Amino acid sequence: MGLISEVLLLPFAPARGSAWVIGKVLEEAERLYYDPAAVRAELARLEEQLDAGEITEEEFDRREDELLDRLEIGMRGGAGTGEGTAR
Repeated sequence: MGLISEVLLLPFAPARGSAWVIGKVLEEAERLYYDPAAVRAELARLEEQLDAGEITEEEFDRREDELLDRLEIGMRGGAGTGEGTAR
């Protein structure tokens, strides 16, 4: 039965391959997005922007909260699980 199903599904191979590639790209993007080192670097840049007067205290607090949420997910190992894709 395996050979017959493979032959019958052969026309859909490009779509299945594309879906697989898109899934892998999404996994890597999430891994990078939730990478603790990258989030810490963004937090440092955010603090520099606040010190330079480029952003307000309210903007700093809002963005800091978002980054800390990302850091928490990254530290838990939630990256690549679909946990952060609903934003």
